[in-house]
Amino acid sequence: VQLVESGGGLVQPGGSLRLSCAASGFTFSRYNMGWYRQAPGKQRELVATITTGGSINYADSVKGRLTISRDNANNTVDLQMNSLKPEDTAVYYCNADGPIGTLSRYDYWGQGTQVTVSS
Repeated sequence: VQLVESGGGLVQPGGSLRLSCAASGFTFSRYNMGWYRQAPGKQRELVATITTGGSINYADSVKGRLTISRDNANNTVDLQMNSLKPEDTAVYYCNADGPIGTLSRYDYWGQGTQVTVSS
């Protein structure tokens, strides 16, 4: 199983980034997918999740600025990040939770990608 994030970097406040997570080694369409982040000295927190059926949940702090999407044909989940703020600075992690509908659930994580919002 692999989750490989890409697209992080340094951006000025108000700017945009698009993160992508490429998944392999499991049946992507049967897993809920999500993005989490961890800032220095803080606990990892939920950013956004998207279920196998396409239901989406966002943290209040990112609503209206970040958009999660998934592509089951290409086994990817993206996070479009607009109007970025310095407080969005963190390592962003891709997460897979599933398979849905079974008694045995698995929780996979990527290695993370750094997002730094600074002038």
